[in-house]
Amino acid sequence: MTVETETDGGDATVATTAVDVVNDAEEALIEEGEIAGDYLEQLLDVLDFDGDIDLDVEGDRAIVSIDGGRDLTKLVGRNGEVLDALQELTRLAVQQTTGVRSRLMLDVAGWRAQRRTDLSEIGVAAAKRVLESGAPEALSAMTPFERKIVHDAVADIDGVASESEGVEPNRHVVVVPE
Repeated sequence: MTVETETDGGDATVATTAVDVVNDAEEALIEEGEIAGDYLEQLLDVLDFDGDIDLDVEGDRAIVSIDGGRDLTKLVGRNGEVLDALQELTRLAVQQTTGVRSRLMLDVAGWRAQRRTDLSEIGVAAAKRVLESGAPEALSAMTPFERKIVHDAVADIDGVASESEGVEPNRHVVVVPE
C-alpha cells in the first residue's frame, strides 16, 4: 500500500509505504531512547549512582527506565517531583540533539509503574463507590499524567464517567454516574 509519492527532483518517483512510515517512526523513537540513555548514563556517573538503563518503545513513545541501584529513590523524590524534573531535563537533552520535541517517559526504580497501578486502583475503587452511592466523587489533585491513568481506569467501568475539574496545580478528577 502506498501512502504518498514524491519526486526526488528528477523524473523518478519515490514511494513511501505505510510500513516505511511506521519503521521510520519507530527508528526515531529508538534514537530518542538511545540519546536519553546516554544522557542519563552520564548523569549517573556524575552522581556516582549505580543503575541499569533499559530502553523500550510503547506506542508513540520512547520509554526509558533506570533500575538496580540502591540510591535511585533519590532520583524519584517526594511524590515523584525529582523524577518529573529529571524527565523534563532528559526530554530537553533529546530535543537539543534531534531538534524535535520529545514525549519520552522516564521511570526510576519502578516508581512510575507502581504509581500507575496505584492510580488505576484508586480510579476503580472510586468508580465502584459512585456506582453504589449514585453521588459524584472528587479525587485529590493530580498531575496530567496521573489524571489520564485514572480516566482510563474509570472508562473501563460501565455506568460511570470521569472529568477533570479545577485549575493547576489543584486540577482533579471527578467520577460521576452516567
